Amino acid sequence: MRGREEKAIVVTALKQATPYIRKFKGKTFVLKAGGTVFANEASTRALIEQVGLLHQLGIRIVFVHGGGPQSNELARALGIDTQMVQGRRVTDAKSLDVTTMVLNGLINTRVLAVCRDYDVPAVGISGVDAGLIKALKRPPVVMEEKEAPVDFGFVGDIESVDVSVLEKQLGLGLLPIVSPLSSDSSGTLLNINADTAASALAVALKAEKLILVTDAPGILKDASDENTLVSYLDLSGLRSLRDSGSLADGMLPKAAAIENALEGGVDRVHVINYNEPDSLLLEVFTSEGTGTLILALTQHLSPKERQEN
Repeated sequence: MRGREEKAIVVTALKQATPYIRKFKGKTFVLKAGGTVFANEASTRALIEQVGLLHQLGIRIVFVHGGGPQSNELARALGIDTQMVQGRRVTDAKSLDVTTMVLNGLINTRVLAVCRDYDVPAVGISGVDAGLIKALKRPPVVMEEKEAPVDFGFVGDIESVDVSVLEKQLGLGLLPIVSPLSSDSSGTLLNINADTAASALAVALKAEKLILVTDAPGILKDASDENTLVSYLDLSGLRSLRDSGSLADGMLPKAAAIENALEGGVDRVHVINYNEPDSLLLEVFTSEGTGTLILALTQHLSPKERQEN
């Protein structure tokens, strides 16, 4: 009897997922995962397994990764100070070397290795390759809490993106694993915030979704209280949370990336927690989802989504 019940559950789940599979087949998702995901082999494998399933169902995935915790760890081991300002890393010459080793080497290669184990035809690429991301060195920035302008060093602001190389890879059935490292026109390497890079790529690819995978439950009204999770909100609500001070540190560049994506034509942005089992699949294939869904206007939510969120 138990075996029959389990089979019934599987069949029911497949039936419920079928409309979403039909809707998203052939569509492009840009998925960005922070470095905390890759600090643990189990969490890395759990996420890649879900990504592999989406790929096998015909969804075109571009996977952008960060590497902040790993960069901090290597910097400490080398005796290099790490400085963060409003969630963004100040990158001097030594820190740039660390970032390059971690993003283009350690993280990218490890993700590719796990993809191989799950038979996902992934290929590693960075913003430097084929002019994917072109950037300008950020000039010193005036900030309210700082007496003098902040020099972010070898940090880049995106000038333009050329996603033709990604389109070719996707057209061949490959899954690009993107390191956000970039350069300017003279070949100077520049560190790009991964959320910012993922957002720009999502806009250029006309992606159906931008999915930000984090170690937080989603967007919280109170960063110290997980019970204040916001299930869905629109751009106006996101800006209100930012202006009220509810968003801080690493959530600030995420908020800017979300705003850029929605204003650039991406239909939906999701912020989900990799620690929740199968959170990516739940967000894509169920109406109730998980984490936080952000839209340009909440009136674009379906009645069922409004009810279940």
